[in-house]
Amino acid sequence: MSDQTRRRIKIGSQREQGPASAAATEAVATPEADSMVPTSAVPSDVTREQQPAVGESPPLAADDSAAVETEPLSPPTFPPAESSVPLSAEPSAPLATESSVPLSAEPSAPLATDSPSAPAAASAAQGGGGQTVMRPPALERISADLDKEINEALGDMSLNDLLAGDADGTADKALEPESRHQATVVKLHREDVFFSLGGRNEGVISLKLFADPPTPGETMEVIVIRFDASEGLYSLSIPGAAVDVGDWSDVHEGVVVEACVTGHNKGGLECDVNKLRGFIPASQVALYRVDDFDKYVGEQIQCVVTEANPERRNLVLSHRAVLERERAEAQENLLQSIQEGEMREGVVSRIQDFGAFVDLGGIDGLVHVSRLSWDRVNHPSDVLSEGQQIRVRVEKVDRQTGKIGLSYRDTMENPWTNIDAKYQVGSVVSGTVTRLADFGAFVRLESGVEGLIHVSELAHHRVHKVNSILSVDQEVEVKVMSVDGEAQRIGLSLRALQAAPVRPGANKPDEYPEPVPSNVPDFKGQLKGGTNKPSGGEKFGLNW
Repeated sequence: MSDQTRRRIKIGSQREQGPASAAATEAVATPEADSMVPTSAVPSDVTREQQPAVGESPPLAADDSAAVETEPLSPPTFPPAESSVPLSAEPSAPLATESSVPLSAEPSAPLATDSPSAPAAASAAQGGGGQTVMRPPALERISADLDKEINEALGDMSLNDLLAGDADGTADKALEPESRHQATVVKLHREDVFFSLGGRNEGVISLKLFADPPTPGETMEVIVIRFDASEGLYSLSIPGAAVDVGDWSDVHEGVVVEACVTGHNKGGLECDVNKLRGFIPASQVALYRVDDFDKYVGEQIQCVVTEANPERRNLVLSHRAVLERERAEAQENLLQSIQEGEMREGVVSRIQDFGAFVDLGGIDGLVHVSRLSWDRVNHPSDVLSEGQQIRVRVEKVDRQTGKIGLSYRDTMENPWTNIDAKYQVGSVVSGTVTRLADFGAFVRLESGVEGLIHVSELAHHRVHKVNSILSVDQEVEVKVMSVDGEAQRIGLSLRALQAAPVRPGANKPDEYPEPVPSNVPDFKGQLKGGTNKPSGGEKFGLNW
């Protein structure tokens, strides 16, 4: 007889002894059952299909058939149904794990079938109606730090708005490289700064690019460099900042890098970008032509990558592109902030025949030649020179065209102020002839003040040519005839200071002839005449 057969016979004899003996058997939980089943009912080496029905003998092995015939077996008995845990006939019935009798982790733990609480627990697990009642899981409340971090991440956006953004697909839109966006600082972690780009899009920037570390919640403009699929983050950069270059994979067209100028030749500047050799053409060094490259050697300058070819080891940079970008940003900011009438500091950048251009810090303004000085200016170079730092007054701003009109003379005292008190009508003043014209001559009375001697006021006789009376740089004394401070005009006269000439044979102006008495007697009668009488003309063929 085999060990398996002996074990089955032993289990059957224990069952005949009643519930007390069955309670001492091992308890196991089968996947198909809803409750605890005694080990004696389900042997460990017998499957469910091999289990005998209630009241039948267990199947025997073929080699033990002779032994079983000599030893008759009585049918096994099971514990009463009211004192045991019922077996579920449905294999798919769920197992009540919280309200039923707890499962013992030890296989040898006995099953208390005579406990009065077992039927009550089984009944509670079924919910009174045959259905399993599951208790809700006990969830812990989130910590205050986690709640604060969630609120900072959401900002002014509500949870509904966040879900709505995910629903309409805005959060899943890919961001184009070199595009600019407003991003919010989420947190700072070691050497990185993490940004929220809206929705599920997030990016990271190296902390080295910031002069001062940003604060969480701060909003700033960022530039998308590329998307890192392995990290699920966008590589970002701030406007005007250079990227960290490790190898050729970090270098591509349009990225800003930090270059160290190591030398120069006729074509431009030689430089290194973190051990990568690069070249800056002469036309891309500055905004204007540069003849002396020695001043750039050893300098660290920011450049834009215009060409990157790892196979040919060709790296071409442009410092002028960075300057133009900074200039464009400065122009936009300056045009928004500048106001007419305010004073600004600038540097003379160029001088033309019609005026001088002044750099106000990213944008040039024009000082017309008539606004350079209160005096007459023949050429702007007589007043200003390139590179000179001056103070100007903003006269006109055109934000659409970006043109700014400036005045240099308005920073000086206006000599026409209280001009009526300085030069009263009828007073005699001296000056220098500065310019001759067909209609008269201009006389400089002081710096910024000129008067006009009209051609009719040059002499008592008719003057055909002004240069016949006066010449340039001639010192003259003139009489003030009129003053107009608003129009900035002063009328002068040279003739008023000269004596009128005496004609030959004419009396002097102060001598008058005696009156000659008349020999015609005075008529004291009534005058004759009228229109009702013939005139006498008809006698001669005249018809009046």
